[in-house]
Amino acid sequence: MLDTILRHCNLPDGRTNVDIGIADGRIAAVAPQLAASAGEEIDAAGQLVTPPFVDAHFHMDSTLSYGLPRVNQSGTLLEGIALWGELKPLLTQDAIVERALAYCDWAVARGLLAIRSHVDVCDPRLLATEALLHVRERVKPYLDLQLVAFPQDGVLRSAGALGNLRRALDMGVDVVGGIPHFERTMADGAASVKLLCEEAANRGLRVDMHCDETDDPMSRHIETLASESVRLGLQGRVTGSHLTSMHSMDNYYVSKLLPLIREGGVAAIANPLINITLQGRHDTYPKRRGMTRVPEMLAAGIPVAFGHDCVMDPWYSLGSGDMLEVSHMGLHVAQMTGQDAMHACFRAVTETPATILGLEGYGLEPGCRADLVLLQARDPVEAIRLRATRLMVMRAGKVVSRTVPATATLSLPGRPTEVDFGLHRA
Repeated sequence: MLDTILRHCNLPDGRTNVDIGIADGRIAAVAPQLAASAGEEIDAAGQLVTPPFVDAHFHMDSTLSYGLPRVNQSGTLLEGIALWGELKPLLTQDAIVERALAYCDWAVARGLLAIRSHVDVCDPRLLATEALLHVRERVKPYLDLQLVAFPQDGVLRSAGALGNLRRALDMGVDVVGGIPHFERTMADGAASVKLLCEEAANRGLRVDMHCDETDDPMSRHIETLASESVRLGLQGRVTGSHLTSMHSMDNYYVSKLLPLIREGGVAAIANPLINITLQGRHDTYPKRRGMTRVPEMLAAGIPVAFGHDCVMDPWYSLGSGDMLEVSHMGLHVAQMTGQDAMHACFRAVTETPATILGLEGYGLEPGCRADLVLLQARDPVEAIRLRATRLMVMRAGKVVSRTVPATATLSLPGRPTEVDFGLHRA
């Protein structure tokens, strides 16, 4: 006997009217009209059931700190960095923990059950590192939190940053981070990539670098990152985040670069909400979009995920932990409105980042962990269009969140009095 059966589910791969059987926290069966009994049956009523959303790039140490110690009046990247520098001396572990736990609550309600968060290690106190390691253990029953040791001020540029990074890794941080374009020189940036990739290789860890987050077409540290991945045998364990300089590079150079990234087994993470907001600030018109070349990388066989990056912090005053909002922006900015492209944008906040993070048991096949989200939509495209309500969120087969359906009650002569908000049944 199964613990739970979800009946009449639509799945992201196009299967419809499928039943999902759950036992002992795992998916036991996926089949039409599953002939089995269960302690509980839930009728999905032809709506979309998906694995949970995954955020491959976030900053949880700064989240929900908007307005501290002051508001970013210009909304620019550089003022945000300066603001974070002002805030760091004022941080306390308790405040970081409180804000991070509040954000994790938002995430679960949105069906976001896995997050990779960068944590600044340039403060020798490592307050944020200790705080987020504590949060990682607190939320483990309901959310996977993967931490990146991130030298925000440059691992070579900031005194003591390399030692702090190594201490953070010794404390249990999962991934080696970097920010080569913020080092003093291009040569220092390349040296930092080499140094940090060697550190990851020696420890058997993954790499995720803020790479070329700039409008400068000559910022080409992704080339070095791909090369180091090949040299050190890190293929499949390396990620370049942002890569916004690629939107300004000439096409000839990109035609050389894309095969190098593919050869290096390097994944890419674009952050549509933040890239479109912070990049191109020096432009008048024409104004660059500020996001990396997502369709071109996908066509080259490079895995591309979307990240939220920031929510209500010194860099971004908006956000709500909604990965469908991220996907929605990515779809528009990258002009990915073809049918296959829109489905790729849904995978960019589900399957693809799950692979990049190396999540165990992710998916909708028998044996996978029963982490599921029931959406008020029929398919991935409708889910993105509506930023669909998360009707139910399950973790290991247990319901951890429910939300009432979005409906509107109308008072119009000769028209229905109640409609599903935004849904269209052809």
